[in-house]
Amino acid sequence: MPAAEPRTQPSYPVSSVGNTLRLLLMFKERRRLRLSDAAHELGVSISTAHRLLAMLQSYDFIRQEAEVRTYVLGPVLLDLGLSAVRNMDVRSLARPILADLTTRLDESVHLAVLEGDNVRYVFSVEGPQQLRVADRTGQVFPAHTSSMGRAMLADLPQAHLEQTLARLAAREVDVAALEAQLAQIRELGYALNARPDDVTSLARTVKDARGTTIAAINAAGPSLRIARQGHGQIARQLHTAAAQIQEALGAAPKE
Repeated sequence: MPAAEPRTQPSYPVSSVGNTLRLLLMFKERRRLRLSDAAHELGVSISTAHRLLAMLQSYDFIRQEAEVRTYVLGPVLLDLGLSAVRNMDVRSLARPILADLTTRLDESVHLAVLEGDNVRYVFSVEGPQQLRVADRTGQVFPAHTSSMGRAMLADLPQAHLEQTLARLAAREVDVAALEAQLAQIRELGYALNARPDDVTSLARTVKDARGTTIAAINAAGPSLRIARQGHGQIARQLHTAAAQIQEALGAAPKE
């Protein structure tokens, strides 16, 4: 299949930039790209194709697999996708849904996005109880320490997750324990975090139309109140809210 062409040609095209963008577009149709195939489809020499791929690799747009001269997409594209979601302001779509969730649970709820190894709270609705979890909008925490962060880490593509775990291991995080937690999250369909300050939160992810995780929502409150409501009941309410946000985003609800 020939490499994709732009819809309209600019007045002053730059061939190297054009070829680099065409390389990225090739990954729309395949998971892996060989150096020889890239050169053939671009109509350039092997050495030229290698230089273009090396430039993309240096910025983490792609990465080279163990098999020599075979390339796959890199983690930076996921980060760009998350940035695009933030720019379209998922908060405005989630706001009425999370307000309703707060009413049903009588607890504070939050919306967060993943930023590298961290989780950023982008919207909160405080619960009506006198003793409640406060608004955390704008705050940033290590992703592996929070329910929303771990829920999103559990959904990362394997290659991206491996890179994240490697960075955490370098900071002396117990990666083996974290991997066990992520496996449990995948099995349950939600994340649970019991903090030392007697606060418990449950979280689940929100996906776009392609099934890519773009955010997470949680419900948080004093551990005793959360236990009285039941983790299963809260998880079902989070599931419903996440499905509503996904529908607002144009994504099919997930079972």
